[in-house]
Amino acid sequence: MTLILVTPPSVEPVSLAEAKQWLRVETDAEDTLVSSLIVSARLVAEQTTRRLLLSQGWRILLDAWPSGDVFDLPLAPLLSVDAIRMRDAAGGVQTLDVASYMADLGPDRSRLAFVSPPPSPARAMNGVEIDVTAGYGADAGDVPQPIRQAMLMLIAHWFENRGDVFDHDRASLPAPVAALLSPWRRARLA
Repeated sequence: MTLILVTPPSVEPVSLAEAKQWLRVETDAEDTLVSSLIVSARLVAEQTTRRLLLSQGWRILLDAWPSGDVFDLPLAPLLSVDAIRMRDAAGGVQTLDVASYMADLGPDRSRLAFVSPPPSPARAMNGVEIDVTAGYGADAGDVPQPIRQAMLMLIAHWFENRGDVFDHDRASLPAPVAALLSPWRRARLA
């Protein structure tokens, strides 16, 4: 399975103005740095929670259909299944009819079920394409406040500790940030 970001989020969960206010930065001299810290904090929050925060389009590529009538989709929270396509023997792309499948869009676990077994793709690699939209919503306010707060705290930590190297585990998050993100973390099934 391969995941490809097709449409990135159009905004960040924390605006530059919010981050600067949290940091008590009153000039524009650090705007580039703070903006990059915002993006980095979102990516860390997404990786830690295994959730996409803002609406973004993704393409899921599969070599073949998973076995069974129902299979889990790897992204959450899932807002929609936009299209399912497969490669045919002639090298063309066939879009499956929306009536041939059902999507269960849960906040933690999204699943796809077929009314009848879908045809097998003719292409041996990446023969199935599933386009989805995932995230809490299109606006920063759609992201749960504890996650936004964790991002602000992480931005402040990085802003105040530029280039510092710690003796402890470098991969760990500051304890207050980890505590805020912990309830939002999706468990791995496999």
